[in-house]
Amino acid sequence: MVPPGPPSNKVPSTASLLRRGLTGLCPACGAGGQHRWLVRIRPTCKRCGLRFERIEGHFIGAVGMNTIMSLGTLLITLVVSLVVTFPEFPVVKLVVINVAVATLAPILFFPLSRMLWTAIDIAMRPLEPDEVDWTVVYEHARGQGPIIDPPADSGE
Repeated sequence: MVPPGPPSNKVPSTASLLRRGLTGLCPACGAGGQHRWLVRIRPTCKRCGLRFERIEGHFIGAVGMNTIMSLGTLLITLVVSLVVTFPEFPVVKLVVINVAVATLAPILFFPLSRMLWTAIDIAMRPLEPDEVDWTVVYEHARGQGPIIDPPADSGE
């Protein structure tokens, strides 16, 4: 039996979706711990079951978000470094700094860009009834804080 769709007052608001995406939380339920390593993300949310790659090709939007965030960071770094060193520009230092930013920013923004793109995707294409565990989403629908997992049982 397919569960009924969510009532409109139980769906996370667009602001909640974006805030969760920008902070690396699951956009649907707000659960943390979605990153396995710096550049690895779980395929699904461990709490509500949301697949972070909702459709084939979903990854392309995350690459676009990563490009925008990385180029924005590079632009800010370039402008600030030129303003700070004006009128004499230490070209070699500026090139080294900006190459480092251009190299590291896409790697560091990768997990964040995937979560942010998933949040934007959910805002554009609302969740389907069978995409998540709605009981978890209902509990945290209107932007309450992130879900804190209980401490792991010590096995005693």
